[in-house]
Amino acid sequence: MTAVPVMIGVRAPLLQDRSRVADGAALGTALVDTHGRVHRDLRVSLTDRCSLRCTYCMPEQGNEWLARSSILSLDEIERIARVAAADGVTTFRLTGGEPLLRPDIVDVVRRLGAIEGPGGPVQLAMTTNGIRLAALLPDLIDAGLHRLNISIDTLDRERFRELTRRDRLDDVLEGIAAAAASGLRPLKLNTVAMRGVNDDELPDLVAFAVAHGAELRFIEQMPLDAGHTWDRAQMVTRDEILAALADRWELTPIPGRGGAPAERWTLDGGPHTVGIIASVTAPFCGDCDRLRLTADGQLRNCLFSTTEYDLVPILRSEDASDDDIDRMLRSCVHGKLPGHAINDPSFLQPARGMNAIGG
Repeated sequence: MTAVPVMIGVRAPLLQDRSRVADGAALGTALVDTHGRVHRDLRVSLTDRCSLRCTYCMPEQGNEWLARSSILSLDEIERIARVAAADGVTTFRLTGGEPLLRPDIVDVVRRLGAIEGPGGPVQLAMTTNGIRLAALLPDLIDAGLHRLNISIDTLDRERFRELTRRDRLDDVLEGIAAAAASGLRPLKLNTVAMRGVNDDELPDLVAFAVAHGAELRFIEQMPLDAGHTWDRAQMVTRDEILAALADRWELTPIPGRGGAPAERWTLDGGPHTVGIIASVTAPFCGDCDRLRLTADGQLRNCLFSTTEYDLVPILRSEDASDDDIDRMLRSCVHGKLPGHAINDPSFLQPARGMNAIGG
């Protein structure tokens, strides 16, 4: 089968010679792009549906959900994951939408957590809004979950309701408390910093994370909302976040970031830390080691890519082999650009919103 990228809004050229795309690489060799970046992290979106309607992500009503028939089955996800692990991917992160809305989520964790690559067992992480976490966490841990990121943008009940259009703060806090009481470490809490929304809470959110044995990670707001209403002026920048925190703590940079998306600092010399993912003002594209798989089987080599690589025809063909999946992975990696170009006037926001891409 020929690897065919699907370009959102643009007709894609056919990649006629797959072996040349991968420089002759075969199943079981590292996924290296044309800029020398080795890819070790696969973000796996399990659904585009979510129990919240965060204003920076999706509208409250009128969302066009993926057809259920297009959502990858557990067998299909596991097959892709096994090929990726053989090619050197060492971490799978389960995302959404909200991954805990998937009915077979415990089975997904159990099956993916059992995968081993050339270097041993994979690491399995999850990003969640925490709403169903308290009830499911014991089973998730038993199934093999290693790490958690939980999203929380405010500690104020009314502000939470306005921001998420749902009155579910108590459920999120219960989920965070359950995670804090578990043995899953490191535990991270994710906050999108927004001007005039939660920028007055930034130090309080860090203190809340510290009290729960977690690291707060601030995220610069990115152009990934389904309504395409992102406004750079409303984004709280990395430097503004650091200035707000410096009023309460002495911040010391932690070296050795590698391919991690977050810059990190110790608070008053440690042991507690804080991180910032500054995709807009301080891009880290040069060290990016991530690929993404959408819930409907599209590979993406960048969060902001306008190109997708369709695995569904391979997965649902009787004649396709794991080598075909491997070649599609390599085509996707080969097509990765040096950076996302958010700050370039020619930048185009992806057609999909964040909930349909996967965090």
